Amino acid sequence: MKVRSVTAFVEVSYPLEADAIAHAGDALQAFREALDKAGFTIQTTRLATQPFREILGSAGADRAVDLAKDLAALAFVHEIDYIALGPSRIEDAPSYTLALADVLGGTENIFASVEIADRQAGLSLPHLRRVASLIRQAAGLQEDGFANLRLAALANVPPWSPFFPAAYHGGGKTRVAIATESADVALEAVSNAASLEQARNLFVRAVEAEAKRLENAVQKVAERNGILFQGIDFSLAPYPVEVRSIGAALEKFGLPSVGKAGTLATAAFLTDALDRAHFARTGFCGLMLPVLEDSVLAQRAAQGVLRVGDLLAYSAVCGTGLDTIPLPGDVSEGALAAILLDVAALALRLDKPLTARLMPLPGKQAGDEVAFEFEYFAHSRVMAPNAEPLEGLLAGDEQFLIQPRSSPA
Repeated sequence: MKVRSVTAFVEVSYPLEADAIAHAGDALQAFREALDKAGFTIQTTRLATQPFREILGSAGADRAVDLAKDLAALAFVHEIDYIALGPSRIEDAPSYTLALADVLGGTENIFASVEIADRQAGLSLPHLRRVASLIRQAAGLQEDGFANLRLAALANVPPWSPFFPAAYHGGGKTRVAIATESADVALEAVSNAASLEQARNLFVRAVEAEAKRLENAVQKVAERNGILFQGIDFSLAPYPVEVRSIGAALEKFGLPSVGKAGTLATAAFLTDALDRAHFARTGFCGLMLPVLEDSVLAQRAAQGVLRVGDLLAYSAVCGTGLDTIPLPGDVSEGALAAILLDVAALALRLDKPLTARLMPLPGKQAGDEVAFEFEYFAHSRVMAPNAEPLEGLLAGDEQFLIQPRSSPA
């Protein structure tokens, strides 16, 4: 298992005051050193802010790019690898969502997000169309469509997950959280088990043991730096080799391939096991199925066995939504909005956090090869979205609530 990131959540103001970023940078280096001493490999250190409209205040959305560039410059000085701007909200003026295209185009290490569903605000049909337009714009910022890696739509996502682009600060005291890259923990447990019960027990014990090591390594560092340790997001994130693949772990249970019948039950079983483990939790703590970040998932998508609709269905029992989904470059805004609507509705009805990181790839059609020169992506093929623009009542301008399902009396 590796540590995907150590993320500091910091409340910043505009114009930026360097002291808060400097303190976070120093603390993140101390966390890195402590985790390294404890035997963990740390990939990145990161910082996440509160929602960026709150930062800009009276300066307004026109200064979003200036804010992002200033944050990027301070991150470089203080050796912070990546920054996440807190999301634009459903109730924010449309200009805040639209400004994110320029933020992504004007920076390289800034991540961004847009809220598409909230328990109080519900969801907004015109806002979903704006987010779809933003995804289309971001796809054109680079020839390969790569900028959408740094953009996510958030549905019912609370603060303090260390996974990007979903990370944001809920305000108040500076906090720190750890994101794991731990698909291999699941794969090892299943590989060494002779029964489902044994697989679950081995997995729970492994998660608790690794979490304890993480907690022991960072607690004193947090106290010395006056930072609240928020917890661990032990989501089973993969790396694109088979020995660190969540797809391989699922298939090790006995699935012929991820995407076929039985996958949903297997995903539910594994996430249920994760729920049984005791540790300081934050964020999703679920099963991540990012197509391009996992060698087996990428292969099953290329074979046409694993489809976009399958991934959304699995999110109902385990996952974090639709992540790194390679789509045709000419996918329409209407089709993207329809996909986002399903993600938003599922998150509200089940009262769980979901995200969507959709990646239209310019010049590519469904079935075309996908091969980024990027360490964290596997080769795959463009997936067919199976979506068309909505009509009738669903094409209106309403904002409405979807209540969580009531428990039986």
